[in-house]
Amino acid sequence: MKHARRRHSRLRTRIAGTTGLLTLALGAGVAPATAAEKTDHGPMTTAAALDDAAQAPGQAAALDDMAQDPGQAAALGDVAQPPRRAASLKVAPAPGQLTLPAPTGRHRVGTVDLHLRDSSRMDPWVPGQQRELMVSLWYPATHTSQYPAALLPNSQQVLPGGVTLPTTAGHTGAPVARKDGKLPVLLYSPGGRGNRATGTALVQDLASRGYLVVTIDHTHDTNDVVFPGGRHEVSMLPPGTKSRDLIDVRAADTHFVINQLAEIARGHNPDVEHRPLPHGLTQAVSTKHIGMFGASLGGGSVAAAMQADHRIDAGVNLDGQLFGRSEHQRLDRPYMLFSSEHHNRNTDPSWERLWEHLHGERLDLKLRGSGHNSFVDNQVLFPQAPGAFGITPEVMQQALGTIDPNRSIEVQRTYVAAFFDKHLRHRNSHLLDGTSRHYPEVDFIR
Repeated sequence: MKHARRRHSRLRTRIAGTTGLLTLALGAGVAPATAAEKTDHGPMTTAAALDDAAQAPGQAAALDDMAQDPGQAAALGDVAQPPRRAASLKVAPAPGQLTLPAPTGRHRVGTVDLHLRDSSRMDPWVPGQQRELMVSLWYPATHTSQYPAALLPNSQQVLPGGVTLPTTAGHTGAPVARKDGKLPVLLYSPGGRGNRATGTALVQDLASRGYLVVTIDHTHDTNDVVFPGGRHEVSMLPPGTKSRDLIDVRAADTHFVINQLAEIARGHNPDVEHRPLPHGLTQAVSTKHIGMFGASLGGGSVAAAMQADHRIDAGVNLDGQLFGRSEHQRLDRPYMLFSSEHHNRNTDPSWERLWEHLHGERLDLKLRGSGHNSFVDNQVLFPQAPGAFGITPEVMQQALGTIDPNRSIEVQRTYVAAFFDKHLRHRNSHLLDGTSRHYPEVDFIR
């Protein structure tokens, strides 16, 4: 036991340095640590306080959310053990430009950022301020060659060694492709303290398949949100903030964003600076077919958002623990749990409680060989340049599992799209009926 604790301490030290680099590199900023927080399920340990032996320490390398969702790690406590002797980190020559997998849909992709202000609501974390959000819209586009490729939002583009973060497949401000008529809407909530860019590989693929995907930065929960004019709003969560409170705020943010989409559909421009909207967007937005998905704490927020807003027709939770009222309340719309290797209803009581209250189609899928970070872009960025991210092989294995990152993304894209296609477009591929020989990595937990 003493040896295990020493290994845990050494790994925790490596992770702390890694997390700082990651948050800086991807624009999440460095927030004051809130140590020894309390949640509805007992003590919650932050990224700065990883002494809880139940926490799988590699999960804390997540840029996406271990600071606010470490209960996830308790559920994932039996992740694959690191090797007895950690291989020394050798920084390879800089690979230059990192990449994300290209979208697989038939459409090119456009994107635009919007600055939104909720004049009816004060910011829950900063007294005296109205609630403001930054969101990005991703959509099928046309004439993209005339519009610049977008960078990841909030990014510090260059990492140590001259490694450059990816350019996205989105073209800023490109006209909306209108051949398919109204676009079903998907909302994306990132992990705690992670920004709206962390799921870009999945987001831009869904846009290429004909969805309008809206990614949300939850201001002052996210480590750093950059507003027009270069204003930065950093994490302002008070010590002792409960995950259930974060989820309630995220649900309110989501409700507000849907209202702003409805304003766009009515011909209004809700952007605070009134920057031009892409041509065709007003005619393309539909708030009659809405889905929501998120990773980790963002995934754990989906049920609460659906219960708070009945306009959300279907939801997908990517490896996120639930907190608060949502796990005890009835949900009568389709909902899919998609978990990493060692996380499911048998290991996460919040999933089991919610499962009993799901009265629409309900699915519990497990991605074999995956880790918690397999559901965000870390899964493809880390392996391309572990030296630039400061990641050792043992941390890599803890965070990402053993599944090939590109295969992991392919599987997630396929199943998430199949779920929303079925419930928002009434296109049933029958992939969700049970196990598939084409995707043996996916288990259906019955």
